[in-house]
Amino acid sequence: MTAYEMVAAGPQALATGAEVTEQLAGSGLDARNEAKGLRSPIVLFVMDVAEGVRVVSHNALAMLGFVAVVGALFLMGRADVRYNLESQTLNWLMERANLRAIASGETEEDGDLLAVAEPEAIQRATAANPAELSRQQANVAYWISKRYNVAPEPISRLVQEAWSVGHRVNLEPTLVLAVMAIESGFNPFAQSHVGAQGLMQVMTRVHHDKYEIFGGQNAAFDPVTNLRVGVQVLKDCIRKAGSLEGGLKYYVGAANLIDDGGYAAKVLAEQAYLRQVAAGAKLPVTVTLPQAVVQADVPAAPAAAAKAGSAVNGQSAQQPMPSASEPVAPAPHRGEQVALLSGIH
Repeated sequence: MTAYEMVAAGPQALATGAEVTEQLAGSGLDARNEAKGLRSPIVLFVMDVAEGVRVVSHNALAMLGFVAVVGALFLMGRADVRYNLESQTLNWLMERANLRAIASGETEEDGDLLAVAEPEAIQRATAANPAELSRQQANVAYWISKRYNVAPEPISRLVQEAWSVGHRVNLEPTLVLAVMAIESGFNPFAQSHVGAQGLMQVMTRVHHDKYEIFGGQNAAFDPVTNLRVGVQVLKDCIRKAGSLEGGLKYYVGAANLIDDGGYAAKVLAEQAYLRQVAAGAKLPVTVTLPQAVVQADVPAAPAAAAKAGSAVNGQSAQQPMPSASEPVAPAPHRGEQVALLSGIH
């Protein structure tokens, strides 16, 4: 239909043309909507997958963090598990170090040392960091270290143990340390001529039963074990004697003798020094112990004298005890802790 004909046809023809145009436009829109409808499921699927991956990743990371926190708290409360993990890690690192040493052609000496490397050896060391002690304990540890020429780390561990065990059995820690000082001068491998051994100079063959729970008599040379056994023996001696001075006389094996050769006086004097140091006093490490007088002719029961193995009878009428600044030898009456043979075990 020409334009002239449409004009001639009038409004009715124009309306018909508009309808045709509208129908054509509608068919195009439907085609586009149909194309979009075909694409929308794919788009939705991809979007859903992406959202799912995001949610799963977020939850997985949150769960991983939760497990890490729980694991850390568990390890904080389980020293044994932590120690096993550390040991395994150290062993793995040492194996790697050995392989690198071999690959790099290091010296034979280094290779020999790496071959016997033992990361767990630190567990056998009797040592502690003095910085971890309380002020009282640190004062005592450093003073003993200088006075007896021993390293502060092992002394710190012994001071810790003396405080712990002493409080548990109701004995002053300074008394325990004073006994160690007079008995062995803090030499964990000291042995007297009659067989008293270790820091506290305990008669191992007399108190062998006490060492059984620590693995046997060789535990006498473990400083901490010797301290624990010695403290128990000392407590038994004090209980049996009824007094501290009497208990020290029993401990040194002079229970059946007239005097103990000044042993108790030296222990109590050393304890007094340690108390002052623990309280913060600046005490010189060269302070001397009282000069004891040892009697030459000391009557004693024959059996008791034989058990004690006392060296008193061979000494002069009056012999001064060595000062604390000199090397400390085992106590003169050490013996076999005679009193304990009569009933204390």
